Amino acid sequence: MKSADTFKLKVKTGKTYLLRLINAALNDELFFSIANHTLTVVEADAIYVKPFKTETLILAPGQTTNVLLKTKSKFPGANFLMSARPYVTGQGTFDNSTVAGILEYESPVPMKNLPLFTPTLPSLNDTSFVSKFSNRLRSLANSKFPANVPQKIDKHLFFTVGLGTAPCAQNRTCQGPNGARFAASINNVSFVQPSVALLQSHFFNKSKGVYSPYFPINPVHWFNYTGTPPNNTFVSNGTKLMVLPFNTSVELVMQDTSILGAESHPLHLHGFNFFVVGQGFGNYDPKKDPKNFNLVDPIERNTVGVPSGGWVAIRFLADNPGLLLMHVISVWFLVVHI
Repeated sequence: MKSADTFKLKVKTGKTYLLRLINAALNDELFFSIANHTLTVVEADAIYVKPFKTETLILAPGQTTNVLLKTKSKFPGANFLMSARPYVTGQGTFDNSTVAGILEYESPVPMKNLPLFTPTLPSLNDTSFVSKFSNRLRSLANSKFPANVPQKIDKHLFFTVGLGTAPCAQNRTCQGPNGARFAASINNVSFVQPSVALLQSHFFNKSKGVYSPYFPINPVHWFNYTGTPPNNTFVSNGTKLMVLPFNTSVELVMQDTSILGAESHPLHLHGFNFFVVGQGFGNYDPKKDPKNFNLVDPIERNTVGVPSGGWVAIRFLADNPGLLLMHVISVWFLVVHI
């Protein structure tokens, strides 16, 4: 790491700085920490949260977090690394390198060869830390910044998310199991990009042959999602949409699967914020788990990580008409006036 290539954040003693952290990675969730400094989390995905202090954060791809950094009252005579590295749960290859910048205090006199302190980050697969950190995120839920969590649900959805397989193209070599290729899916449907714009097809009432409005609200085949995987790992392919009438109150539970190994899946919903009302490990229990949902001050955001070997429940109001994508693994919501 050459000093000329390293980002330096220069600060003064006795000051409070607002740092906006953005995970711009494609698929890696990232731990972040500044050596010998405590951060106060005040916002997530542009929504204020109940402030809390932490030495380390976790951010999924696309997530943003605002933190307050209070610098030391006196010149510390040292520099401090700001480090980030992946949180890894899958079985595939990954980049386990650590990226770093330097927190540098303004010195009263020129000084060279200052000691450089390094933060202690969680282990690469520290799911316990990720779960505890996520549970600390709470909305302000006051009169000025209310948490308008949908209390009455019109539409209950249950999506399984994960990796399966698909046949390898002719005359190609694929690295999936038994020579197949990896394929991401929701409820075993792997999205096929259409050749005609979806919203245009809907607007002109010419959706036939372009897309199906019957995306499954539940898995077609039920199995032990976090246990022994089924023998058939092939996914189906299609251009299917989930149609929601305008102002529908939606509860969506997303369940990780262990078909090709359990792993955390970051998912972003375009056009809406949602409330993360619950999460847990193992298979979601529709009779027991809703009793523990937080419907008072859950975190409101637009991107969430489905826990490795677990599930997450969100609620939102479909009050933004249009064609709205949920990805990294893709499903399209079509919100229409009826």
